[in-house]
Amino acid sequence: MISVGKAMENLDKLLLENRGLIRATKGFMPPDEGRALAVSLFSCPIIKGIPAVEIGSYVGLSAIYLGIAARSQGRLLISVDHHHGSEENQAGWEFHDKSIVDPVSRKMDTLYLFRRTMELAGLSNSVIIVAADSQSYATVHAGPIAYLFIDGGHSHAQTFSDYDSWVPKLVDGGFLAIHDVFEDPELGGQAPYIIHQRASAEGFTEILAQGSLRVMRKGGAT
Repeated sequence: MISVGKAMENLDKLLLENRGLIRATKGFMPPDEGRALAVSLFSCPIIKGIPAVEIGSYVGLSAIYLGIAARSQGRLLISVDHHHGSEENQAGWEFHDKSIVDPVSRKMDTLYLFRRTMELAGLSNSVIIVAADSQSYATVHAGPIAYLFIDGGHSHAQTFSDYDSWVPKLVDGGFLAIHDVFEDPELGGQAPYIIHQRASAEGFTEILAQGSLRVMRKGGAT
């Protein structure tokens, strides 16, 4: 498990200062999992010039947690999302929010809300916003990454494609975080659980578990 000692006190202070914004931001990240996410990035080895990447932004709740940790380290977070909503956000699905539908295009559009969230959190210089399909962007992001958070669409095709597109870019010793990992299919979709099991089989070591969040280290223990 990741130790949370005095080194985390400043991070907790920063999260507390943003508590109001966190509570007001739409999203699917419980506070305990959000804090664990921030702690995991804060604990990830820093390699100069190598960023962290988040797949799936929605309106920015998880990016607040990750962005605060990144800013405190002088690290950049690249947040990738096409901002038209995952399958489960579309009309007729459980997590559809009509207030986020563009009246002109009639599509989900969370980009302006995400940008606003980053500005309110003071993270505009720490979070690079990429409005693109994660697989398309992966083809042009040639460099390595130190940290990867997978929380995009939870269909099998989308989740597996995110894993295949981005995990090979993760440096040895880098961290892989996966959200919504449920072993019991009654509690949630199985795609995140399957890639969690796959990562374990491919040599990743689990270092943190909080709620449905799992964080793993590439290359085993150090």
